[in-house]
Amino acid sequence: MKRRAALKALVVDDSALVRLLLTKILHEGGGMAVTSAADPIIAMDKLRRSRPDVIVLDLEMPRMNGLTFLRQIMSTDPIPVVICAGAAERGTEQALRALDEGAVDVVCKPRVGVKDFLTDSAVMLIESITAAASARVHRRAPALARPHHTADVVLPRAKAATNGRQHIVAMGASTGGTEALRDILMALGADAPAIVIVQHMPEYFTAAFARRLDVECRIRVSEAREGDPIVPGVALIAPGNRHLLLHAVAGRLVARLDHGPLVSRHRPSVDVLFRSVAQTVGAAATGVILTGMGDDGAAGLLEMRHAGAQTIAQDEVTSTIFGMPRAAIQLGAATRVVPLAGIAAAILARPGPRARPAPSR
Repeated sequence: MKRRAALKALVVDDSALVRLLLTKILHEGGGMAVTSAADPIIAMDKLRRSRPDVIVLDLEMPRMNGLTFLRQIMSTDPIPVVICAGAAERGTEQALRALDEGAVDVVCKPRVGVKDFLTDSAVMLIESITAAASARVHRRAPALARPHHTADVVLPRAKAATNGRQHIVAMGASTGGTEALRDILMALGADAPAIVIVQHMPEYFTAAFARRLDVECRIRVSEAREGDPIVPGVALIAPGNRHLLLHAVAGRLVARLDHGPLVSRHRPSVDVLFRSVAQTVGAAATGVILTGMGDDGAAGLLEMRHAGAQTIAQDEVTSTIFGMPRAAIQLGAATRVVPLAGIAAAILARPGPRARPAPSR
């Protein structure tokens, strides 16, 4: 059998130590062929000589910043780009802007001196960059300003009461998911059902992502905190590096966060969320699996289906990477396969509780 060629990665970062660490992680742990550049000017020269499968890009660099370099790549010869950013507030905001302008994922910079970085964090780093290498990318015009909804400043949204038959929507996504989730949430009104979300994203970035969605959407969006109530009109996003589960307390549902092991190579894991929803909500739930590489969420979505929930997978044409939806469809977990533009309507048109199919043997 012909041996598969190693993925080619170009690391662009002005820190020699970060370039060294990323090269070590991606080459030794991921089997990639890695080259590096200290700034975008050097990177452009290397791109002319050899085209990589994926670029790992810092944003704060001399001579040319990462956003300018990203725009140039996406407007001329698009290559999948993963942003490697620090966890400071400026870094998270810049990274989210880069996702708006064509980057397919964001990962945290290696943390120098943190003993366990080359275990769990390295696994997730390799997974993200491998996934990005197979993402569909296309030429992009500069991002247009999106309308901001500011009515909440004058008239705050009221919280609805919960009940035992409350419709809960659980969504899971990875590479390409930030854009897909935004499209779905922006299509929902303030009276949307309660929503819980796992988006594979590093620690600290989920809070900034949630804040941006909260400004853009009519539904309230926030990063989940321990004990947050699960109520209509609110979407909770699992914080990076924490699993999100539902827990019943005194007749109402609240969020519970857990720092357990990686599940399906991720923390937070879509499988963990979907299983929790299947066990606490059952047939009153809707599960949605969106774009991403790998199979995280497929087994959990099947558990939701067995519990009688409506289960939806994003279709191949509108997925940046069809790995996660494909795995769920092949497992028989999805009751419907829906294009991205139709998912919000499918959520709102949820049928009554479904008959529970017998688990396959």
